Amino acid sequence: MLITRPSNRTLIASLGLLCLALQGCAGRDTASPVDVPGAPKQADTRALELGAETLQSQAPIDQLNTYLDGFHFYNGHPNVQMEAHHYCAILNEELIQCVIYDGNQRDARLMGVEYIISKRLFAQLPAKEKALWHSHAHEVTSGQLIAPGVPLAAETRLMAKLADTYGKTWHTWHTDQDKALPLGVPQLMMGFTADGQADAEMVRQRDLRMQVDTQQHRRARAKIRPAPVERGADAWQSGNVVQIPDPTGHDHVKPRTATPQDENARSDGAR
Repeated sequence: MLITRPSNRTLIASLGLLCLALQGCAGRDTASPVDVPGAPKQADTRALELGAETLQSQAPIDQLNTYLDGFHFYNGHPNVQMEAHHYCAILNEELIQCVIYDGNQRDARLMGVEYIISKRLFAQLPAKEKALWHSHAHEVTSGQLIAPGVPLAAETRLMAKLADTYGKTWHTWHTDQDKALPLGVPQLMMGFTADGQADAEMVRQRDLRMQVDTQQHRRARAKIRPAPVERGADAWQSGNVVQIPDPTGHDHVKPRTATPQDENARSDGAR
């Protein structure tokens, strides 16, 4: 759970968790399923990249030091699900901002963003705004949300901080379905709130590829007791589904084609 006015001990512990997160992903890497059209990079482009990396400050990017892996679904279409790799900057004890990729390799495609806030900040939001946000309680207690590469005990402490938080997530490139270019408008995503909602095969593929055990993470978090979810979050459960109509007519919920096990896992859109 995120807290305000952290003690020095809390700050030191948080710093330790971040250092552990920097160690990277355990197990195999996750490849993007997208084959981007376009001409290969030329030598002068690579030279410009090298020069920019050497000479330019990248301060905002350098703060993306915490890696979380979990699952999302399209708001209004709970059976259309995909894995999401979050690279996050902890701005303070009540606000985290993440960029989301479809893999964890250097050529992963940017899928979207997620903002994560504390229970206290969520409670202050207007009612209509709350409908855009999802709770993280079940994602934590189920073991589905993980911090790859972080030792289990340290990860459990990190998850205790996240259990009472809320996220607002927009996917801008639907790489689970659009395999070449980002098409259509951003879509609001949600998180799971109960057992049986996440496609078991999707979770199994993630576990095999990243050499993790969701059930082991779940057992390690048995003592985490999230507070009751704030009213207004996970609004899809009460029929209040918010989504941006796509003026292009683009279909965001096409059935899945086969997904190799080394690529980002997604469900087949039908149960």
